[in-house]
Amino acid sequence: MSPPIMNESDRSQPSLASLMSSRSGHFLFESGHHGSLWLDLEALCLDPAAVRPFALELAARLEPYALQAVCGPLIEGAFVALMVASELGLNFTYAERLPQDPGGDLFRYPYRIPSSLRPLLRDRRVAVVNDVIGAGSAVRGTLDDLSRVGARPVALASLMSLGPSASALAEQNRLSFETLVSLPFDLWTPSDCPLCARGEPLVDPALA
Repeated sequence: MSPPIMNESDRSQPSLASLMSSRSGHFLFESGHHGSLWLDLEALCLDPAAVRPFALELAARLEPYALQAVCGPLIEGAFVALMVASELGLNFTYAERLPQDPGGDLFRYPYRIPSSLRPLLRDRRVAVVNDVIGAGSAVRGTLDDLSRVGARPVALASLMSLGPSASALAEQNRLSFETLVSLPFDLWTPSDCPLCARGEPLVDPALA
């Protein structure tokens, strides 16, 4: 296991990064993309008190948007979204990952907000909050379902963003984007993956 990722140029990151461990290799992401860095996020909220200061900072950045609800994709993103919603005094909702859609190489997993929560989001100003956004599969799926229920997403936010995908997704959906830490990130479609070209074994961490 590699040491936590660091960037001395960002004052908040060493503490935030200390909550995450990373691995180097050839990985298959939920989105269907390949990459060389994997963050082990299952233990991110093991100590909620350690995460809470970062969630409060994210909540402070979202306060100007006159939100009416916060939505986070399960699993870890929803934990962060819950902390943000609690700090802002807003309703908290979440989206669950559904089984993989047949066909297609990228963004294969749809997300769905539970039936009992869907009417509560109609015409509401919503922020989608996640822990870490890489390719953006979970937040993309959540935004798609918020559109189906008639919500009004106005902001996308995360503790950390990897690469340009999150900001591009926000721009595509005309959303404001807030993140505490941004890092460069290698992300390839399967056909363009240099690790595949070199014959390096592909690992799906969800099955490892």
